[in-house]
Amino acid sequence: MKPQPQEKLTVAISSRALFNLDDSHSVFETEGVEAYCRYQVEREEIPLEPGVAFSLVRKLLALNEHDPANPRVEVILLSRNSADTGLRIFNSIKHHNLSISRAAFTRGESTHPYISAFGAQLFLSAEPGDVRRALEAGFAAATILPSVAASAAEADSAQLRIAFDGDAVLFSDDAERIYKKQGLDAFEHNEISAAKQPLPGGPFKNFLSMLHRIQLDYPADTSPIRTALITARAAPAHERVIRTLRAWSIRIDEALFLGGMDKGAFLKAFGADIFFDDQTKHCESARQHVATGHVPHGVANE
Repeated sequence: MKPQPQEKLTVAISSRALFNLDDSHSVFETEGVEAYCRYQVEREEIPLEPGVAFSLVRKLLALNEHDPANPRVEVILLSRNSADTGLRIFNSIKHHNLSISRAAFTRGESTHPYISAFGAQLFLSAEPGDVRRALEAGFAAATILPSVAASAAEADSAQLRIAFDGDAVLFSDDAERIYKKQGLDAFEHNEISAAKQPLPGGPFKNFLSMLHRIQLDYPADTSPIRTALITARAAPAHERVIRTLRAWSIRIDEALFLGGMDKGAFLKAFGADIFFDDQTKHCESARQHVATGHVPHGVANE
């Protein structure tokens, strides 16, 4: 049975995550808001270059091409620009042929209140404060980090590939709190004794669930989406993770239990379009190879 229209995956993204606004943001920081406005208006016919999340957005929107009569994805622009300076952004969207028609321009105010109003399940932004407020409100959200290889995965495959950390991202940070406070032995003892108890869901559980629902429209070997769990966990802490995903009835295509190894090389091998992690050290490694979203959630960010 085809999913109902209300099950559409809606992603909200900031203009600085979608496009490269480094030059204009530098003007804003050094010369102020009036100079920034002049800068953007004077260049509103000059298209902006793709930003860190551009490849991800293009692949998300391309999912609609598989069944144009039943579009499964919508991307919403949430921008701190004014409508006046936002004209350059809309012109750039048109130039790059992105099917984005809905937007909110808040003229400097936080954009996070509009995540719920638009019904978005994921929010990507370059503003850490907006991201934190979105997470506190119960939405999957991440701060997009600059990456030297932000679009590398798109050249390798038309398939959308998304990778997730486990604790504090897909799952709650309950187990990670034990590790932080009591050490590895206590963590492993807890995970062994609770192996058959599903972990509580983390901020990205619902987003992964929405991806899974879209995957169900296709045979597993021809799905336009591929997901991966890339976690610092290793045996014996693996069993609870596997049983949790089974209890959620959510498919994860690849699972890598790295036991603390550096994640960057594995993300490059997977060809991720984006990777979500709560820990800064893992994000720093990841962004050397793939577009990365820092999830400022859980005990590692307190």
